[in-house]
Amino acid sequence: MPPPEFAADIDAIRSIDAVPVILSMVKHLTGMRFAAVARVTDKNWVACAVDDSIDFGLKPGGELVLESTICHEIRKHQQPVIFGHASAHPVFSQHHTPKTYGLESYISIPIVKANGDFFGTLCAIDSVPANLEEPAIAKTLTLFAQLIAMSLDTQSHLQATKTALDTANELGRLREQFIAVLGHDLRTPLSAIRMSADLLESKTEDKRSLNLLAAIRHSSVRMGVLIENILDFARGRLGGGIPVQRKLVDDLQKTLLLTLEEVQASHPQATFVHALDIPAGIYCDALRISQLLSNLLGNAVTHGSTGTPIILNACSENNEIVISLTNQGTPIPAQLMPLLFEPFSRSEAGQRDEGLGLGLYIASQIATAHNGSLSVTSDIQSGTRFIARFPAQFKWV
Repeated sequence: MPPPEFAADIDAIRSIDAVPVILSMVKHLTGMRFAAVARVTDKNWVACAVDDSIDFGLKPGGELVLESTICHEIRKHQQPVIFGHASAHPVFSQHHTPKTYGLESYISIPIVKANGDFFGTLCAIDSVPANLEEPAIAKTLTLFAQLIAMSLDTQSHLQATKTALDTANELGRLREQFIAVLGHDLRTPLSAIRMSADLLESKTEDKRSLNLLAAIRHSSVRMGVLIENILDFARGRLGGGIPVQRKLVDDLQKTLLLTLEEVQASHPQATFVHALDIPAGIYCDALRISQLLSNLLGNAVTHGSTGTPIILNACSENNEIVISLTNQGTPIPAQLMPLLFEPFSRSEAGQRDEGLGLGLYIASQIATAHNGSLSVTSDIQSGTRFIARFPAQFKWV
């Protein structure tokens, strides 16, 4: 078994597909019969990969006594060591490593990572002499060692990126779960506020108190919309999209008209002009389409000019339902257009209008869930126009 502290290094070398080919090429280029990649530290020499034709006895995870190796010296000076005939060499004929292991030929190239860390060596040995004088041999093995180092660096970068991504995903998941729980828990006290306002209204005739109760009711309605938007955002992010329950609907036009009337009642200062012509038998989630329209209408009221009407058109066109909403006012800034259907885009673009910036995101997600789309154009002449499209009927796949 390899030393536990080196298991990751051995696995890292094993995962480099080129290493077996490199070791085979080292043997072919040098004529030597043993090649290896070794992890070398200040205390250990551990084989990470081996190509052995002389039964030297080392396998991945096998160790040599560090001080008995030349790699111990290479770790310090980080320079290649090459000799082809130890017994005739002026230095290595007296060196303990060739004597200990019965070596005549030896080549070892340091593997140094991009940050300067010394990993180990790419080495080859044999008990018989070898011709290693050709400069191309050292250059080629140096390139092989650099390739191994680059592969190790790439693995480290990928692992660091994966770890960072996993951490970010986990933080995002926890954040969105927190939003979902928070939105859910806010519903109970909000319902109590609404019921209390209704009860108090039935028991008082004081004009000032009735005005205060109307303000409470209006604020609670706004809070309810915000909470539902938060919940839809959390559901969409955690569940892969806002859920819809489509079925054949015969009164979608009536649903849209009721939605328009509700928004008109909440915003009596706004002027709406509408033309609705939607047939029966539309395959959709009527409540979600109502929510889409409500969000678009609310956006138009907030950002449109109070002196011009908001124009709503809805019809069937080429087997699609098309809902178009146009308002006049300041055109949408060009820098905001790419972010418009992203959550919280208003705050990202420096806008300070009321709301969380979730309405258009949720409307877009509802259109997408219906296999449709939501688009926008905006200029000073034509105003701002949102167009939602989705298939009019269900098509079996």
